[in-house]
Amino acid sequence: MADLAAPDHACDLAAVIAGLFVYPVKSCAGVQVEQALLLNTGLEFDRAWMVVDGHGNFLTQRELPRMALIKPQLKHFEMILRAPGMLALHIALDQVEAPVRVGIWNEDVAAFDMGPVAAQWFTDFLGVRARLVRFDPDHPRVSNLDWTGGTLALNQFSDGYPLLVISEASLDQFNKKLTAQGFAAVGMERFRPNIVLGDAPGELPLAPHDEDRLVLLHIATAYGPVRLQPVKPCARCPIPNIDPATAISSHAVGDLLQGYRQDARLNGAVTFGMNAIVLAGIDQLLRVGQPIGASYRFE
Repeated sequence: MADLAAPDHACDLAAVIAGLFVYPVKSCAGVQVEQALLLNTGLEFDRAWMVVDGHGNFLTQRELPRMALIKPQLKHFEMILRAPGMLALHIALDQVEAPVRVGIWNEDVAAFDMGPVAAQWFTDFLGVRARLVRFDPDHPRVSNLDWTGGTLALNQFSDGYPLLVISEASLDQFNKKLTAQGFAAVGMERFRPNIVLGDAPGELPLAPHDEDRLVLLHIATAYGPVRLQPVKPCARCPIPNIDPATAISSHAVGDLLQGYRQDARLNGAVTFGMNAIVLAGIDQLLRVGQPIGASYRFE
């Protein structure tokens, strides 16, 4: 059954899904996919696993840039992790070991340990004591209700929201500024979105950072509508400075963002992309190329 040609009501602008990314292990490399199941926590398997230190606190590329070199691959029944100099690590999608409590930001979260083999693999590659854990879906983790307007939005091990949306127009503008300063253009993977918005054929092109100005995204799927609500600008940490191919950090990306992306909505923090929540369409399949209608926020 084909997807609908367009959302079934009037919208302020038209776009398409130009890219979909899932990040199975928090702060490791992403997986670009052609389709993904939408759950109440975001895309299926997104941030379902996380690496923690010997005290159970989460680890990210902020402290360990080498995490960028860990590349997951999702198969039917397992996740395969590869990293330079390491044998592949196979993680069954339907198996966990002992329940544990782990720390992410200021939260104490229920999880499952993934066992000693995974722990040794991450410890060996990262050079610090580490363990792999999986989110426990029986203990929901709720996004900040102040930003969701009181809507109950769940996520797994993301920094706080189910989805991150960025447009190709935003990256194109950024790269024009970056190359004008003599630096090489960077890929979308630097900014770790889940959904990338692209121009719809025959429609007006998106403006840079249109995602900042949208109140609703309407996506037509074969089995029903999806509605996503952008709720909070994504404050950027140093991770976009890290080259995902080499794990080498450079200040060029962050310095450029400081020059034009300080956001009054977050008291001057640098932002790029919008965190979004799921209002409707749980268990629908998102696909690259699907049409999107969007409504502007008027304040």
